[in-house]
Amino acid sequence: MPAAIPAIAILDDYQKVALASADWSALAAKATIQVFHDPWADEDAIAAALETFGIVVLMRERTPFPASLIARLPNLRMIALTGTRTNTLDIAACTERGILISHTAGNPSTAAAELAFALILACARALPHAFSNMAAGLWEDGIPMGMPLAGKRLGVLGLGHLGKEVARMGLAFRMEVLAWSQNLTAEAAAAHGCKLVGKKELFATADVVSLHLALSERTRAIVGRDELAAMKRGAILVNTARAGLVDQPALMDALHARKIIAGLDVYDREPLPSDHPLRNLPNAVLTPHLGYVVNDVFEHYFRDIIEDIDAYLLGKPIRVLNPDVLRR
Repeated sequence: MPAAIPAIAILDDYQKVALASADWSALAAKATIQVFHDPWADEDAIAAALETFGIVVLMRERTPFPASLIARLPNLRMIALTGTRTNTLDIAACTERGILISHTAGNPSTAAAELAFALILACARALPHAFSNMAAGLWEDGIPMGMPLAGKRLGVLGLGHLGKEVARMGLAFRMEVLAWSQNLTAEAAAAHGCKLVGKKELFATADVVSLHLALSERTRAIVGRDELAAMKRGAILVNTARAGLVDQPALMDALHARKIIAGLDVYDREPLPSDHPLRNLPNAVLTPHLGYVVNDVFEHYFRDIIEDIDAYLLGKPIRVLNPDVLRR
């Protein structure tokens, strides 16, 4: 009997750009490809839709893949993951079931840092309110006074690839840049034009705080009620990293009290529910997790995904995230 044709599912292509971002023709000649564009209602819907697929392409962390879901996908043999790490895919469960995970190569894009600074500017000058007024035929009605950035303090949590870029942008705007992370040294901070301070001092004295830490058990809720309470009234908190870095109930309390302004690209539930209270707060500037959503990043992701799947089908997997599965 002829071998079954592999079935590939591409998930969460919200903007319908996956197939146009790379040349899929080589894979299309040896496999069937189906693209799913919409978020899923629940785990039952995901399991029903993906039951017959042997290969699944996950777009970053849009659809969680816990062990309970993986157990309901009997034909799944390979997951191709965009990015190099994930908090929403149960890697151990995949390995236990013999499911190979390949990832894409690292990407030097600074798109997420650029968005972070765009949110800083949008918060500082109330740009959504200004745009809304202009669209409604109004002028400066009700728009709060803006905050000039020159001479202000920017606090950066995490001086990794993206944190360094945000620090550089702050310096270009003639801001004083403070930095803190759990392992950061004064020398490393100074090498990027920043001053190392304690976390308490950073939150108490910064006019703008931007988060650029990886989410782990060590950093979960690292911005808690005490840090938010320490912030200046009217200070700006920007999060383009992960929602879990911030105590969400404490953040909502600080926003409801009009203590701070927030620029947010990440949320504890994504997509953000249409009735979520964040959507109605005048001191919150929101974007729908757009940090990495630019052409060059998607072209890089899907080019590598095609390489990953093709290598797997040839029996020579590359960029394997769970190498233990190769020994099973």
